Amino acid sequence: MILISDVHGAFEAMRRVAASGETLLVLGDFVNLMDYRTGEGITADLLGIDFARKAARARAAGDYRGMRSMWAERVGDRWEDFRQDFDAALLAQYAATREALAGSTAYVTYGNVDRPRMLRDHLPDGVVFVDGDVVEIEGLRVGFVGGGISTPLGAEGEVSDEEMAAKLEGLGAVDVLCSHLPPAVEPLHRDVITGRLERASVPILEFLLRTRPRYHFFGDVHQPQATTWMVGTTMCRNVGYFRATERAVRFDPQ
Repeated sequence: MILISDVHGAFEAMRRVAASGETLLVLGDFVNLMDYRTGEGITADLLGIDFARKAARARAAGDYRGMRSMWAERVGDRWEDFRQDFDAALLAQYAATREALAGSTAYVTYGNVDRPRMLRDHLPDGVVFVDGDVVEIEGLRVGFVGGGISTPLGAEGEVSDEEMAAKLEGLGAVDVLCSHLPPAVEPLHRDVITGRLERASVPILEFLLRTRPRYHFFGDVHQPQATTWMVGTTMCRNVGYFRATERAVRFDPQ
């Protein structure tokens, strides 16, 4: 099987990977709201590249209050029109997701920038949406938990620690855990470009230490200090940042 995460609009590259014929696991963040390196994405398309880059800097600094003020000032009283345009742009990207995955055998879960229901509704035949589910793949029990850490933004793709803990508890023992979020292990969620500790999950870390799956695959952190790390007996691996690398990670269990 092969794995990717953090597609963020790289649909043509995902189409090439999906066409390999191998079982594909996609661990969330399909849409590109805002590329924090360049500012490109839906935000720039609707509100301009300068605004997008300014918003990206505020988000990288964790300045949610500043982001709210910027958005309120830029959009003004046009929120309803903007929301309709934003939703239309999201729908277009999920339509591109469907086209890229058509004909493949794949399992997908969602990330913090995704809209889970919209993603699920746009998957082609043969592609399965998984969240809080266990699937047997190549003789292994593979558990999936989607979503990102809850923030003041309150996005649909965010889940609370309590929700994440409940989803993990429902999995039971698995050979492989797949999530969008990394476990709360500092080298795995420190971004070496921003210098910040990005989002990470304490419930996932506790699950790894308690149930000891053989492998844990995830994404979310684009430029991590470490891409692999042992947590107890579990080998943890960041399989992103697909928008930048356009490469899948091959998993051949030993």
